[in-house]
Amino acid sequence: MCLKAEIDETAKWKVFEMTNQFESKVALVTGGNSGIGRAIALAFAEQGAKVVVAARRASEGHETVDMIEELGGQAHFVQTDVSKAAEVKAMVTACVSEYGGLDYAVNNAGTEGTPMVPTADYEEEAWDQVIDINLKGVWLCMKYEIPEMLARGQGAIVNMSSVAGMIGGRLGVAYYASKHGVIGATKAAALEYATQGLRINAVCPAVIETPMITRALEGNEDLVEQFRAAHPVGRFGKPAEVADATLWLCSEGASFVTGHSLPVDGGRLI
Repeated sequence: MCLKAEIDETAKWKVFEMTNQFESKVALVTGGNSGIGRAIALAFAEQGAKVVVAARRASEGHETVDMIEELGGQAHFVQTDVSKAAEVKAMVTACVSEYGGLDYAVNNAGTEGTPMVPTADYEEEAWDQVIDINLKGVWLCMKYEIPEMLARGQGAIVNMSSVAGMIGGRLGVAYYASKHGVIGATKAAALEYATQGLRINAVCPAVIETPMITRALEGNEDLVEQFRAAHPVGRFGKPAEVADATLWLCSEGASFVTGHSLPVDGGRLI
């Protein structure tokens, strides 16, 4: 075979490998009913994974499953509140029961809480809700996901943090605290299981066009422009762009990456 033909064959193989890199694998995505979580679930399915979609809102979760099945993929929905240990345990059990194990988990479920409220005016109930979902929820998910991955001898977890977990900010103390906490929990778990075949990383998006940001900025065009201007690329991110980064962290291409917090931020942190 001539060199050019050999290169062409290699290129074809690489394209196939990348588009089917998760074939026969099992991926769990919390908060997979909309926004970033839905984009991640669809991306896993497009690359061959069997996907378990977990979320509190069942109707939207089933919509994600329907979308995956329309792509020719396999998916299963489990209604889950990640702030409740019994439901998280049941979620992982259902995943293993449905597909035989767990290879990848993206702990994405989250809430913005009460934005635009200064620290002294933040309500305790609102604080507890944000911490329970965004931080305790991530820990609970890892608590039950990790043993299943250890049983397989390998696995990858991606926790959803935020640029708000890497810098300070005003008006939204619980959100900032929770996302900083996710990074700390990710680093701790990554160190604990680094020699046991598990890689645990975090993704830190800036402002992404999702229902969450729509709720937070609705009706305030000045604030929308202010937030947009904070991104040097001049726009908000797309859910698919966060999905691409997340799947890379799960892939063999990131086999030497663990304990990392990856900004997907349009230059926000430069």
